[in-house]
Amino acid sequence: MAQRAGKTASGEFAIQKAIASGKVRALIVAEDASGRFKETMMKEAAAKGIPVYMRFTKDALGQCLGKEYRAAAAILDEGFAKALGEKLQPTAGCVARISEVGQ
Repeated sequence: MAQRAGKTASGEFAIQKAIASGKVRALIVAEDASGRFKETMMKEAAAKGIPVYMRFTKDALGQCLGKEYRAAAAILDEGFAKALGEKLQPTAGCVARISEVGQ
């Protein structure tokens, strides 16, 4: 639903741009994404206090978005992010204060 409403970003560059601009309200990262990609996304999200959900495979996440495989998807709408948070718990350790990033 969020994809249809234009309230998601997917692809590394688009997600990084959305995080930098303060638009991301939640981030979903595929469980089978590369370790380096996960680390990058988690650090960037933690720096902005964005909850991260490690769920789905890249294929399943892409299918949810109506696209080919995706390693991550950013939720840009507060309402969709809140609904996601009510259904799923953020992955432990994926929301940190800025002072904890990189430690």
